[in-house]
Amino acid sequence: MTNLTSRSLKLLMTVALSLPLLAQAADPLPSWNEGPSKTSIITFVQAVTTEGSKDFVKPAERIAVFDNDGTLWAEKPFYFQLLFAIDEVKRMAPQHPEWKTEQPFKAVLEDDRQGMEAAGMEGLLKIVATTHTGITTDQFMDNAKTWIAQARHPSTGKPYTEMIYQPMLEVLDYLRSEGFKTYIVSGGEVEFMRAFAEQVYGVPPEHVIGTTFVTQYQLKDGQPSILRLPKLAHNDDGAGKPESIQAVIGRRPILAFGNSDGDLQMLQWTAAGPGKNFMGLVHHTDAKREWAYDRTSKVGKLDKALDEANARGWTVVDMRKEWQRVYPIDATATEQNQ
Repeated sequence: MTNLTSRSLKLLMTVALSLPLLAQAADPLPSWNEGPSKTSIITFVQAVTTEGSKDFVKPAERIAVFDNDGTLWAEKPFYFQLLFAIDEVKRMAPQHPEWKTEQPFKAVLEDDRQGMEAAGMEGLLKIVATTHTGITTDQFMDNAKTWIAQARHPSTGKPYTEMIYQPMLEVLDYLRSEGFKTYIVSGGEVEFMRAFAEQVYGVPPEHVIGTTFVTQYQLKDGQPSILRLPKLAHNDDGAGKPESIQAVIGRRPILAFGNSDGDLQMLQWTAAGPGKNFMGLVHHTDAKREWAYDRTSKVGKLDKALDEANARGWTVVDMRKEWQRVYPIDATATEQNQ
């Protein structure tokens, strides 16, 4: 009897200790606080993946699209691609002594933020074109991967690949586990995002859609390559997003997530589809763990899209209230209180 009691107690203790782990495993979004956004995501996924449900969607039609900047990773103080371009100007400067006196490069080399702002959009495009074109796709990819591996965020000191949002990674994983195909549809340059998207988000390069430059096939010394030309082929922002979704995917998404007015048309396009759909916005409300901004921000402005989301009942994620953690390396609220 004593041995039986001892074995029973051990079994009960094992079960008791396993319950928290089982509960966590059963929760597809463990970094989300219980609340309206988590509930709406799970309710939607269950509705469209349950056979026999009136809202059931066949796996082939389960298309989910996500903006990148401000939706999957941070975007302050500037879009990270711009910070890459600035660092590339500094790296290339020894081969261009004329940049010491030529704007906007002079402002970049002197870390003159006012000078860069004074250069306006024309100056920004010049910086991007100089650092992103005139080389082959392979060369550009190597440059982007090297920067991603070495660069650090100017405010946090973290690698940029650690400034991704843990709650959104969980959404991506959850959707894929339920038969969704996940795509990035961003205003960022497509090859720049392809340099890290598969490693960081689990999104393969063929599922990355973004702004593109004109390219040209060339054959030199018997070696083929693709040259990136300083001419914009497609601006994948605003109305450009649903245009590229149709051109590349050929199916209307049933789920779309963004964070700014640049994502509004993508959300509208998704909302206009037949059957049940999901439209979500990440609202940056956490000045302590990240940044708080919306209607007046120069980067990631959220104004018209926020009004439409509220009017139409779309899901607006309050980052401060609804996320237990922001970045993967952050402790959860539970861990912090222990």
